[in-house]
Amino acid sequence: MGSKIVTAQNIDEILEKNELVVLDFWASWCEPCKVFGPIFESVAKKNPDIFFGKVNTEIELVLGEDFQIRSIPTLVILKERTIILDQPGSIPEYLLVKIVNEAKAIDVSKLEAEEN
Repeated sequence: MGSKIVTAQNIDEILEKNELVVLDFWASWCEPCKVFGPIFESVAKKNPDIFFGKVNTEIELVLGEDFQIRSIPTLVILKERTIILDQPGSIPEYLLVKIVNEAKAIDVSKLEAEEN
């Protein structure tokens, strides 16, 4: 499968239907985004059980504001509608694979208990 386009119109449905959501915030003029894009796609294709989405920050200004994106590319991972990672910058494929595997294992209820 691969990544899908995420918009302000479909984000709620995506978060409702998917336990784990991996988002790539990017823009067409961004050189590091062009490097990270194929890495993101490769990992997305290897994990068809996880929702991978791309958010074009030039078009989706509201989503960029909602997620407080300050630089691109930025990787955001949500589990059970909770942000568990917000990482700016391009990262190599082996590290993205490791991050996704660790995200699968995270227990969000324990995270929330630690915050309280």
